[in-house]
Amino acid sequence: MKTITSDSVSKFFISVIGITVIAFMLRELSHIFIPFAIAFFLFFVFNPLNLFFEKKKFPLFLITLIDLFITIAVLYGVSKIVVDSFMSFTDSLPDYVDKLSQMVQEASVSFGISDPYFADFSFESIVKTIDYSSLAGGIFSSTVSLFGSILFVIFFFVFVLSGEKAVYETIKKRYVTTKVKPEIQKIREKLIETIDSPIKDKEIEHRVNIEKEEREKKLEKTFKTITLQIQKYIITKIAVNAGAGFIVGFGLYLFGVDYPVIWGLFTFLFNFIPTIGSAFAFILPVLFTVLQFESIGITIVVTLFMIAVQTLAFNFVEPITVGRRLNLNPLVILLSVLIWGWIWGVIGMLMSVPLTAVINIILANSDSKNLNFISELMSRGEG
Repeated sequence: MKTITSDSVSKFFISVIGITVIAFMLRELSHIFIPFAIAFFLFFVFNPLNLFFEKKKFPLFLITLIDLFITIAVLYGVSKIVVDSFMSFTDSLPDYVDKLSQMVQEASVSFGISDPYFADFSFESIVKTIDYSSLAGGIFSSTVSLFGSILFVIFFFVFVLSGEKAVYETIKKRYVTTKVKPEIQKIREKLIETIDSPIKDKEIEHRVNIEKEEREKKLEKTFKTITLQIQKYIITKIAVNAGAGFIVGFGLYLFGVDYPVIWGLFTFLFNFIPTIGSAFAFILPVLFTVLQFESIGITIVVTLFMIAVQTLAFNFVEPITVGRRLNLNPLVILLSVLIWGWIWGVIGMLMSVPLTAVINIILANSDSKNLNFISELMSRGEG
């Protein structure tokens, strides 16, 4: 009994040490693993389209070119719209700065605050304290780093597409064939003892082959189930976020709120970070509405609209389409945001829930009872 307990404790601490080492490795080699993770997600996004092209007998190099063309076209189109919106926002920034300063001054008078800092508040004086040379240098280095990361993503994506089948066969050989062989040997030995006929050897081989095919099909089905669930989660999450972003952008455009593209983009990106990101995606356009219109009426309308979109998209549509089983426990979401944020920074926070959901899917499809138990702890459950 002591030996069993000792082995369990040893395995637990070895696992913890192994996970910690992996986390540090992912952190130190983030410039490699972040583009690889994005390329991995892109592969699942394009997989349904690629399967369609494969059925039409398209060669691999042509499928790769089509995927790259779509990716680059979308990146160019989105970046052009976003950059134009931010440039326009920068041009009108002084007007909003003056409005913000005036609102703070009026609020200080209304609340009876006599502190000169608030009574004579000037946002422009705060802006003047910013070191623009270091800020410009940071933006330049970030831009160069972004372009480098995009090239890395494209590079990894091409190799993931071209090497996916080889990886699948390797995993199949390792986890399917290797696992089936010992079980088939046991079946063979059992049949040798029970079958007594002149054609004993042929009958044994026939039954063994049938059993082998059934076991291989079962394990291959499990592997494909994992792949399909990951694909479903990633595509659904991107689709729901994109739909919410479009509705927010279009709705704010109809309400006359400036820069609806920016608020739609924020809705799309920030909602990859549950609760925290959703709060930012909600608060920023509402505060900007107050700043732009200085009207309680339109602010209430925009607030109700944002609440309706967030509630409908992420409390109804997403759970129904993704499924309760793949929805993560709120505590796990918080921990995943903190851990992936520590490993990969803001990008890690944005990718934290999809990455954790992928891990949960793999654990849920494992034959190990311990891993299934961990998956159940990570999930929100059926209720």
